[in-house]
Amino acid sequence: MSRSDKKKQMMVYDGQGKELMTIRALEQDGDDLVITGKIFGSMPMKARLKPEEARAALKLLNFKTILFVLTILFRRSKS
Repeated sequence: MSRSDKKKQMMVYDGQGKELMTIRALEQDGDDLVITGKIFGSMPMKARLKPEEARAALKLLNFKTILFVLTILFRRSKS
């Protein structure tokens, strides 16, 4: 994998800091958001986020978490 390809992906980690998911693309398909990547570094997957599920996710956030989400892009990683 080239260096520019590594920059175009997002990693999700489990509670122990191990790689859980690599997200390589976020794309629109009609009204859905399609998430393309690999689970556990090897199993390819495509997940769909429907509008009603995105609204349900917003209901899980409290004010403190919303502020955190808005500022996470400006924070430094601790590892």
